[in-house]
Amino acid sequence: MAYNELYNPVACEWHLGQLLRALAQLRDGRPSPMVLRDTSNIRWATAFDDVFDDEAAHALYVSGDRAVLHTDSRYAAACQEAARRTPIKVDVEREGHAAFVARQWNGSWLHGMPGAELQVEDTMTIGEYRALEKAFPEEFPIGVTDGLVVGLRAVKDTYEVARMRAAQAITDAAFEHIVKYMKPGMTERAVQLELEDFMVRHGAQGLAFPSIVATGENGASPHAIPGATVLEAGQCVVLDFGARAYGYCSDMTRTVFLGEPEGEMRRAWEAVRAANEAVEAMLAPGVTGREAHERAEAVLAEHGFAGCMGHGLGHGVGLDIHEEPVLAPRNEKPLVAGNVVTVEPGIYLPGKFGMRLEDFGVITDDGFEVFTKSTHETVVI
Repeated sequence: MAYNELYNPVACEWHLGQLLRALAQLRDGRPSPMVLRDTSNIRWATAFDDVFDDEAAHALYVSGDRAVLHTDSRYAAACQEAARRTPIKVDVEREGHAAFVARQWNGSWLHGMPGAELQVEDTMTIGEYRALEKAFPEEFPIGVTDGLVVGLRAVKDTYEVARMRAAQAITDAAFEHIVKYMKPGMTERAVQLELEDFMVRHGAQGLAFPSIVATGENGASPHAIPGATVLEAGQCVVLDFGARAYGYCSDMTRTVFLGEPEGEMRRAWEAVRAANEAVEAMLAPGVTGREAHERAEAVLAEHGFAGCMGHGLGHGVGLDIHEEPVLAPRNEKPLVAGNVVTVEPGIYLPGKFGMRLEDFGVITDDGFEVFTKSTHETVVI
C-alpha cells in the first residue's frame, strides 16, 4: 500500500472544519468554542502521528479564530513538529488546563460576546469540570455536549480506512502464521504470546487490545483471559486479536479446530458462519444496528442456537477498538457510508465450548467492504 494512501496532509484542517460546523449547528450558529480533553478525540482532531501516548496530558481549544493545543515539556517538541503544517498552535505554558482555556477565551473575539458559550465533552471528569467553573466568572455558561466528537469520528475518511486496511493486513498475516504454529499440548498463553509477538515484529505499532486465546470450556466466555489451559484434541480454540498500525486498530476473530468438528460443534460452526455472512450481505447505508443484530440472532435461531450469543453483534473501530456505531438492539440509527464496524456473531455453551467469527470493514455507498481476508472455511489443526 502506497504511503500517500495512508497520509493525508489536510486531515487536520478537515477534521477541525467538521468540528466547527457541528458546533455551529449545535447552537443554531451562536458562538460556541470547545475544549477537548479526551486523548483519542484530540488525536482525531489534530491528525498528529506518533505524538500522543495513553496519558491524558493535553487539552485542545477549538474556536472559529484559533485551534490551540496545550501540552507540557514532555510532548512539546513532538507536538510542535507535528503542528508545523497545520493551523494548530502549540502552547506549553506551565499552568493547569482550566487556566489555559480561560486564557484562550479571554484573548479571543468571543470574550464578552452575548450568547457565547464554552462547550466541553460529556466524558470530562467532575474534577476537571469544577476546575473550569473556578477559572471563569460565576454564572459563566459551560455546555456539555452529547457524544459530539465521537459521532464525527464514526464516519471515517479515506485515509483512515487505508490505515485500518494496513492494520488488518498485519492481523491476517498473524492468523496465517499462528495456525501453522499452534498444536495440542500448548497453553493458551503460549499461543497468545506468539500471536502478539508476530504482529509487533511484522509492522504493528502495538496491539489493538490484549489478544484472546480460549480453548474448550473457556471459549464459552467471550472475553476469556488466556492462561495455563492446554489445547487438547477434539476442542475448538477462539482467537480474537488485532494490530494497531498508523494509529488505527484492526479486529478479527477466528475459531480453529483441533481435529475435524462433529455433531453439535459442527452445527454451531455452520450457524455462526451463516449468521456472519448473512449480515455482511445485508449491510448498507440505511440498515440500522438493531436490524443487523436481529438478522444474526434470527439465523442462529434457525440453526437451533437461539439465545446463545448474549452480546451485541458488532461495534465501530478506529483510533480506539470500540467506537460508534454499534450493531446492537440499542442502535436504531441508520448506518451511513464511512462507518467502520465489526460483524462478530458467536455461540457460547457453558461447560462445553464457544465460538465466534468476526470480520470488520466499511459501509460503502452500496454495501459493505470487508477488510478481513482470512478464510471463513473450517480450519482444522
